[in-house]
Amino acid sequence: MRVEQGLTQRQLAEPVYTPAYISTLESGRVRPSDDALRHLAGRLGVAFDELATGRSARLVTELRLRLTEAQRTFAVGEAEAAAEQYAELLVEAETQGLAGEQAAALLGLGECALETGELVAGRQYFERAEACLADAPLPARVPALRGRAVAHYLAGELRYAVYLLETTLDELNRGGLHDPDALLLLYASAIGPYMDMGAHARAAQAAEFALALAPQSGDPALVARMHRSVARTLVAEGRLAEADASLAKAAELYRGLQIRTELANCHWMRGYVYAQDGQLERAEEELREALGMLSAKRAALYSSQVAVELADVLHRRGKSDEAAALLHGVLDDLSPERGAVHSAAAHRLLGIIAEDARRTEDAEEHYVRALSLLERAGAAGDLADLCRLLGDLLRRTGRVEAALDAYRTGLGHRTAPGTTTLGPAPAQPPL
Repeated sequence: MRVEQGLTQRQLAEPVYTPAYISTLESGRVRPSDDALRHLAGRLGVAFDELATGRSARLVTELRLRLTEAQRTFAVGEAEAAAEQYAELLVEAETQGLAGEQAAALLGLGECALETGELVAGRQYFERAEACLADAPLPARVPALRGRAVAHYLAGELRYAVYLLETTLDELNRGGLHDPDALLLLYASAIGPYMDMGAHARAAQAAEFALALAPQSGDPALVARMHRSVARTLVAEGRLAEADASLAKAAELYRGLQIRTELANCHWMRGYVYAQDGQLERAEEELREALGMLSAKRAALYSSQVAVELADVLHRRGKSDEAAALLHGVLDDLSPERGAVHSAAAHRLLGIIAEDARRTEDAEEHYVRALSLLERAGAAGDLADLCRLLGDLLRRTGRVEAALDAYRTGLGHRTAPGTTTLGPAPAQPPL
């Protein structure tokens, strides 16, 4: 820097130090004190941190601006392009030794991986981000922990996903770490797994806490995501008008932020709401809109999940052949490790379609495959319903004892406590 600026060693040293001292610093024989570094930084017109760490403040600022640009790329639905940006930024952050920026790049890569259905890679990115932030306060680590939980949830590991979310919530609440954004993110993320596990009371409580925390959050995207999650609990309670209003708020926020992925998810949830309310034509319109938006962004896993729900609506509208074709087309993209609950739902619906067509053996095969997927995921409510379907099929074909076994299994799932492996619910936030 001295040579670039045309300064002599004497000019850099004076009036506090000698040219000989500057010479020893430049040759690496002596380590400068903080006072010396401050003097030199002032003479060179740079920040103290730049001399102390060897990192250019300008380069760090540019790196952070490019991280923001990558976030924007992801937000408008270009997950693959965003992943390329994040990968480049991760290398630069590692070279510069910037732990916070490394974590941000890894979080971005994790979100991109979830978007494209690469759940194992996504979980690994979130684990690395958490390791980068090992010395940071818990609220700073919440996005990485939440990312890990979502990866496990999408893989069908509902109980472990809830375990991660609940233990983090307990640590935040019991430790007095009242961070509204962190708490809102965790409560909103827990709603989906709770609903799939049949723990509707706990899902409703999480939604209540999330709604109470929303006014304290400074992140409109997070608030919009919360509204989308809360809609699920409102549907379960039969409060369909409120659910639709919540989704309308979310969609408005997402449009303002130009976040197409989440906007697609709003169409998805509105389709779900209309389907629950029996408004099948409107449900089909919303789900087709969501499927088109997600497919355009090549969000394979989410597209497959929407396709399953669209197939259910098509079947209920008398379009069973189209529904079956759609389900067969997406089953290859779903597996026990990628979307177990929706994979089971696809087999369940194919079983119903086969039963309607009097193809009993095909129906039984689909029900049994769905049962295996749901048992692994621990989706109690769906398991109970499936056991009833299987029991009815077995009874109609004269296998009464096997039907009784299926009904008993279903009753066991229905009467199991709608809780997680932890027992008590997480501590309540200090609202």
